[in-house]
Parts: sequence; C-alpha cells; structure tokens
Amino acid sequence: MTQARAWAWRKSSRSVQTDNCVEVACTGTGIRVRDSKRRRDAVIAPSPAAWTSFLRAVDDPSSASRTEAR
Repeated sequence: MTQARAWAWRKSSRSVQTDNCVEVACTGTGIRVRDSKRRRDAVIAPSPAAWTSFLRAVDDPSSASRTEAR
C-alpha cells in the first residue's frame, strides 16, 4: 500500500453531487491535496502558510488580496 492510500482522505460534503472535487488528508506532518477523480495521480503538498491563505480566501474571498499584500 502506498503512503497516499494510508492517509484518511476527506471530500467536502458540498462536493457529493459533482465530479469536480478535491480530497484533503492531514498526514501528521502537513496537508495533502489530490483530485478525487484521479486518485493515483500527483498529490499536492502546500506549505502551511499557503494552506491557511487558501482557507481564508475560501471563507472570505476579500481576504485573499489582504493576505497576498503581507
């Protein structure tokens, strides 16, 4: 079994009805992201700062420009 298969992958509850989804796994050392349709392809490992910035932008799109300005 590959490491990526051992992680507990989660998909947003809002993604259930569409095929355009990503899955996220907390690995203990960071976050991993993959395309839910192409699970065997590359896994992205964003830095903690990039992940935090992404989550802020999703929660409040106007915060993205403020985060980038820092």
